Amino acid sequence: MILVIQVPLMLALATALAVALNSQLLRARGFFRFAFFAPVVVGAVAYSAVFRLLFNQNGAVNAATGLDLNWIFDPVGAMAVIIITLTWRWTGYNAIIILAGLQSIPKDLYEAAEIDGASPWQQFWRITVPSLRPVLLFCLVLSIIGTLQLFTEPWLITNGGPGTATTTLGVYLYRQGFQNINFGYASTIAYAITLLALVFSIIQLRLFGRES
Repeated sequence: MILVIQVPLMLALATALAVALNSQLLRARGFFRFAFFAPVVVGAVAYSAVFRLLFNQNGAVNAATGLDLNWIFDPVGAMAVIIITLTWRWTGYNAIIILAGLQSIPKDLYEAAEIDGASPWQQFWRITVPSLRPVLLFCLVLSIIGTLQLFTEPWLITNGGPGTATTTLGVYLYRQGFQNINFGYASTIAYAITLLALVFSIIQLRLFGRES
């Protein structure tokens, strides 16, 4: 469920952010690029601890919003916390990759479209998005593979709970191997994760070849 919600949300935000960072109207673009990329260099253990504190029942989020939600121990709330955490971490990273793709699109295409009377919205859907397909595909597959291996954030923030609400394949593998001492089953899960990552990588290479 985390993968289904977080990956499309993050890629949509990353694309919007990349378009904004590519705008000639934005000043201090170098600063903003660094600011949005900065979360990538923060250690996973450090920011996981911070987000757990922020979304604690007595944390800053409830204090700022006036809510009294027990985020960590509510299934929907816990999943929302993990999704918010991952989106904060990876949106800027993917935005920089997409930004590189945007800057490789010939400006002549936009000038010709503008002469033909195309609106900015039409230019985005008919020029920008088709031109970015290989880059978006790369980010999509990379994000899916990363989410399949996800362990640190759900383990440190929610411990995979409540129940199995935020239990990822990585968390499930850890529980089977190191809590249930079922190393054979844990190894099978590890092989399954590797196989899934390989399948998505092959799909990406095939689709990327077609786009090229």
